[in-house]
Amino acid sequence: MNAADGEWRSFVSRMEELAGASGLKFHPVDFEAVPDSFMMEIAVYGLPVRMPHWSFGVRYIHQLIQRHMGHSRLFEVVFPGNPGHAYLAQSNGLAENILVTAHVLGHADFSRNNLLFRRCQEQVSERIVEHAANHARQISAAIEAHGVQRVEAVLDAALALEQHIDVDQSLRRARYPEYLEEPRAPVDDTFRRRFAALESREASAAPEARKRAPVPPHPERDLLWFIAQYAPEMESWERDIFLAVREESFYFYPVFATQIMNEGWASYWHARLLREADFIPQHAYVDAIKCHSDVVRPIAAEQQVALSINPYHLGFSMWEKIIEQSGLAAARSILEQDDDFAFIRNHLTRELAEELGLFRYRARADGQVTVLEQDLTALHEAVLKPKYNFGAPLMAATQMHTDGTLELTHDSATDGRGLDLERSRKVLEYLQRLWHRPVVLRTLDQAGAELRLTVP
Repeated sequence: MNAADGEWRSFVSRMEELAGASGLKFHPVDFEAVPDSFMMEIAVYGLPVRMPHWSFGVRYIHQLIQRHMGHSRLFEVVFPGNPGHAYLAQSNGLAENILVTAHVLGHADFSRNNLLFRRCQEQVSERIVEHAANHARQISAAIEAHGVQRVEAVLDAALALEQHIDVDQSLRRARYPEYLEEPRAPVDDTFRRRFAALESREASAAPEARKRAPVPPHPERDLLWFIAQYAPEMESWERDIFLAVREESFYFYPVFATQIMNEGWASYWHARLLREADFIPQHAYVDAIKCHSDVVRPIAAEQQVALSINPYHLGFSMWEKIIEQSGLAAARSILEQDDDFAFIRNHLTRELAEELGLFRYRARADGQVTVLEQDLTALHEAVLKPKYNFGAPLMAATQMHTDGTLELTHDSATDGRGLDLERSRKVLEYLQRLWHRPVVLRTLDQAGAELRLTVP
């Protein structure tokens, strides 16, 4: 441990004490300073140890290019849990690490008290780092037993579908009922109840053939679960890999679905704790405040004509306004109940949007929001559009034919987003290798006519 690391660590316990006295409630957090290269690996893989796959290498190269171009710098990566884990870049200065420590404690308070985080962590694991390491060992054992190519083919399909889960369902849900339930007329008087009882005894004496339920009985959005349960020829170890990817997706979903709230809350608290931390040296405090300004500034280009949404800036501004107008207790109630959809729709007001210069815009494919017109509802939907369905097209398994053909349907009307057909076909090819039967995807083309992609 170098001197700078030791100096920063001397402030951690005091910052934790101040955070607790200020009303934050959080699980213990393990802080660790790591090399910048390892920070990028953690950010790309999503966890310190995770199942190996070539796609993570592609993401790593992208992150590396972004950093070398000056577009991205990682100060910290946080993994909620009990305990939480926070990795800080060794290249951070003292002021940056003091700010990041306070920021992490804001995240820890958020993840412990937000209901979506709590529900998903209770179903997966509060010790996700260790849990994911077990998955990685499971993959390594599969590679030894079945070879790299076979395991990679399974991961190709599972990771291509990692966003296609249904968090409204339980992580450990049961398979569909095998048979249809017989419809029964409502019994509304004594005579009918006695007659229904006689009919039931007669039926039990001479049972009719029960009708098998269709698979799926309804459009199924949880594709990882459906394939793991119903693929005709998958081996048990292949199903286990699909379910492991699904578990990790359940863990990551709250991080994605509350990003604006979570980053804003952490930014609000790092700013507040810095102001109240009289034990921070003056030079470090000034540098930390400068760092705070960089974190929560809006991202602007083209002479302020086009704005990208910075979740730190937007969330920080919204929490500041909520606490100023309604108090901390009201803010904590919002934190517990909401995700970004409710947060933006209920609390991004016209006044704040005007103050932040978010009106008169058009969302472009490159992520820029070009100023055009003043429409609050449209602004809300533009901010939230990338978040629908975990950021993936709204897809469901709708039919499994008698020959085993799997039919998927893209809900174009609800989704409002077109498909990248080349990418969609590639995903179907990954899936078909494991399904071992034809896979059909139904969607609409740009003219609104039905389009079918079939593999093979």
